[in-house]
Amino acid sequence: MRPFALLICLIALLIFACQPVVDDGEDTDDRPNVVLILVDDLGFSDIAAYGSEVATPNLDRLAERGMTFTQFHNTSKCFPTRASLLTGLYAHQSGNGRTYGALQGAMTLGELLQQGGYYTLASGKHHGTENLFFRGFDHYYGLREGAANHFNPGEPREGEPVPAQKQRGEFRPFCLDSLTLQPYNPPADFYTTDYFTRYALDFLRQAPDPDQPFFLYLAYTAPHDPLMAWPEDIARYEGRYDEGYEAIRQARYARQLASGLLDSALYPLSEATFTPWETLSPEEQAEEAQKMAVYAAMIDRLDQNIGQLLAYLDSSGQAGNTLIFFVSDNGASAEMVGARGLNPEATTGEIGSVGRWSSLGPDWANVCNVPFRYYKNFSYEGGTCTPMIAYWPGKIQPGSRTSFMGHVIDFAPTLAELAGVTYPDSFRNEALPPLPGVSLLPVLQGDTSSRQEPLFYEWQHGRAVWEDGWKAIEQGDSGWELYRLATDRTEQQNLAEQHPERLRRMRSRWEMWRKAVGD
Repeated sequence: MRPFALLICLIALLIFACQPVVDDGEDTDDRPNVVLILVDDLGFSDIAAYGSEVATPNLDRLAERGMTFTQFHNTSKCFPTRASLLTGLYAHQSGNGRTYGALQGAMTLGELLQQGGYYTLASGKHHGTENLFFRGFDHYYGLREGAANHFNPGEPREGEPVPAQKQRGEFRPFCLDSLTLQPYNPPADFYTTDYFTRYALDFLRQAPDPDQPFFLYLAYTAPHDPLMAWPEDIARYEGRYDEGYEAIRQARYARQLASGLLDSALYPLSEATFTPWETLSPEEQAEEAQKMAVYAAMIDRLDQNIGQLLAYLDSSGQAGNTLIFFVSDNGASAEMVGARGLNPEATTGEIGSVGRWSSLGPDWANVCNVPFRYYKNFSYEGGTCTPMIAYWPGKIQPGSRTSFMGHVIDFAPTLAELAGVTYPDSFRNEALPPLPGVSLLPVLQGDTSSRQEPLFYEWQHGRAVWEDGWKAIEQGDSGWELYRLATDRTEQQNLAEQHPERLRRMRSRWEMWRKAVGD
C-alpha cells in the first residue's frame, strides 16, 4: 500500500475509534424491588406457617417458596420498633427510645433508597410525629400515630354508632402525601387493612418509570386493637375458639413441632399463664372466644390483602425481581384498653364492630406467642421474637429456614447493599452514627454463620443484651437473669448463679451501650 493511502486508512480508523458507541438496547436497572410488610402486635404463632389455625394461604406461599426465621427480633413495642426499622438505628439513637416523636439524627430507609434512585412508597402506620412524605417517600398514605378505629377513625357517620376511640375525644391524624388530616373522615367502605393495600397498589400503578426499582413500606395496623373485622371474616371463625386457651395453645405447638419449624429439645413449651378455661363462666367463655375469633379474622384479612399485592406483582411482571419481607413489630399484646371512648357503649357494643373497643388481653396473648414466655412490652422472647419471612424468587432457597439472630436494625444495611448505596456519615446537616446492624443478604443466600456483634434491648421496664448465644435480661426490679438461648430458646433455665462472671460482663456491656445511645 502506498504511504498516502496508508495515511488515509489510519485517519479513518482514528475517526471511527473516537465515535460514541451506539447501544441499540436500553440501559436497565436490574436491582430488585423491595416490599417490606410490617404488621402490628402479631404473635409468634399467629400465622399458619408458624403453627396457627388461622387461614393464611398467601403468607404460607411466601414461606414455602422463601425463608422463615426462627430468631428475628424487635424492641417489644410498636413505636421504637418502627423507629429502628425505618432508620437502622436503636430507637434511643433517633430520640424514640422512651416516647415517639421526630426521627432525630437519623436517615430513613426512604431517604436512603431515594439517594439510590428508588421510587419510594409508604402506606400504613408510622407511629411518629412526622409525615413520611417529608422523610424520603414519594408517596405516603396512612395513620401517623398509634392505634385508631379500624372502621372509622373520624367523626360519626350517618346511621352508624359513634366510633370507639382509644382516648375520649381524640382523633388520630392520617396523612395523604403532603396533607395531614385530623380528624380523618373516611368513606363507608373504609377498613384500615383494605385501604392501606388500596393506596399501596395505587402508588405502584402511578410509577413514573416502569423500569425504576421501587421500595414499598407497607405497615398495617392489624391485628392491634381495637379488635374489629368485617362480619364475613369473623363468620369463618365463629365457634373455632370455644374449646379455650389450652387446646389452641397445645395444637399450635404440636403443629410447630410437626412442621419442623421448632425442635422440642431447643424449644420446650413455656409454662402457661392463662386463666383455666373451666373457671370462666359461660358468658366469659363466649366473650373470650369471640375476641379471638375477631382477632383471627383480622389476620385472615391481612393475608387476603397481601394476596392482592402478590397478584399485582405477578400480573405486572415484577414478582420475579422483587424481594419481600414480612415481619411483626412485637409479640402479641396483653394490653387492655379500659372503658375509655367517645360513647358509653364503647365497651358494651358487639365485639368486632365500629362502636366497640376490645383488646385481646394476656390470656390469649400467652397462646399467640407459643412457645415463648410473656408478650408485648416484655424483653423476654414473647415480646421481642416474632415471625419473619423473606421471599425472593431465584435468590432464596425455597422452603429454607434460618436460626440466624436477626433484628429490625438489620434492614437498613441490607437494603443499602441491595441498592448499592453507601450509608453516609451525615444527613440534613446532622452527623449520623454508624449503622449497628448487619446485612442479611448472606443469610438469605444460605450463609449459616452466626451473628458476631451483640444486640441490646430496653423498653419501659425491660432491658436485655444478647451475645454469642447468651441472653441477660432484667424485667422490672426482679434482678438480672441469664439464659443460654443457644440451647434454651424459651428461657426456661436461669443460669445467673452458675455463670455470675458472664452475667456481670454482659450487664456491664449493656450499661455501656445504654450510656452511649442516650435518650
